[in-house]
Amino acid sequence: MKSFAFRIALFFLFIPSPAQSMEQGIPAGLAADFIHAVVEAGRTTYSKHVVEHLARQDSLTASENWEQDKTLPLPAQFLSMSSKTSNSRGIGMKYRLMSLWPLNNNNAPKSQNEKLGLEEVVKSPDRPFTWIVPRDGRWYFEAIYPDIAVSETCVTCHNNHPNSPKTDFKIGDVMGGIIIDLPLGRRTEKNVDEKFQLAPEVVADYVHTVLESDRTVYAQHVVNRLEEQGILHSKEKWKNEKALMLPAQFLLNSAELMKSKLLGLDFRLISLYPINPQNRPANEFEQNGLESVEVHPIRPYIKLSKVGGRKKYFQAIYPDIAVTRGCVNCHNGHPGSPKKDFALDDVMGGILVSFQLR
Repeated sequence: MKSFAFRIALFFLFIPSPAQSMEQGIPAGLAADFIHAVVEAGRTTYSKHVVEHLARQDSLTASENWEQDKTLPLPAQFLSMSSKTSNSRGIGMKYRLMSLWPLNNNNAPKSQNEKLGLEEVVKSPDRPFTWIVPRDGRWYFEAIYPDIAVSETCVTCHNNHPNSPKTDFKIGDVMGGIIIDLPLGRRTEKNVDEKFQLAPEVVADYVHTVLESDRTVYAQHVVNRLEEQGILHSKEKWKNEKALMLPAQFLLNSAELMKSKLLGLDFRLISLYPINPQNRPANEFEQNGLESVEVHPIRPYIKLSKVGGRKKYFQAIYPDIAVTRGCVNCHNGHPGSPKKDFALDDVMGGILVSFQLR
């Protein structure tokens, strides 16, 4: 039986070209901002609420050789695994971590533009470095965002590593960059620039793919692995314990961080069977969407709506899959759960992605 992730990957292979000069689309530059905000939120959640939390509890550390050491992956390794998972799904958009001072030479800039972009975001970390490049008969929009040292773990690893070309990093320093690569249109397309618009349903797919990749890496390489080895367990009330947050809580924390960017992008978890009543469907669209993805989990349920008669919003509901035994046990054993017979890979609810069309 093929996995849900495999079926989703097949579905994405058949979506239309992402770059469409639509009247109501998302400019490439804003789409890259959306993607970066989700990438950064996921890595910050992992750094602060997993790595630093467990270090404060004197429970578990992060190390470069995490599989052999039975520890946590480093934050940079978490981001790299998430990007490889996302990139492997073949949806067009790609992202990766790189640096002028890489510990691994595979993370060095691969072109003069990438090197120049890294140098620029080190000097001016308040804005991305962007350009458009022709490749394989298409135009691509590329953006480099600063990779900031968000935790002491990042700084200590780089400053003490024998292969590190730079050993004086501090919290808040730019340690490298995150490059986002977006396909636009064919070389015959005219007036291609960062304002060229991408179809909103494709931008939503890009955002969801990053979210799902983060959650998949966290579930498989952190929660499942450590629980199977009897090292740690995930719990609903994890903050004051030597425990991991649940994968659903990982997404919720990322959502809160992303909202602070004020980009107009939002995502949240909703369910027909919520433990928290606040996660119930708020309207008919959300009710219908949850019912739809429960029956047809390979296809998101989408809607274009107006608020106040003027502002237009795009919304998409994707299936929220039970990816760990911890998810299943929490819902089936929780006294507030209205459904107690979930199994692994069941649709437990939905992930609602929404953004304003300007």
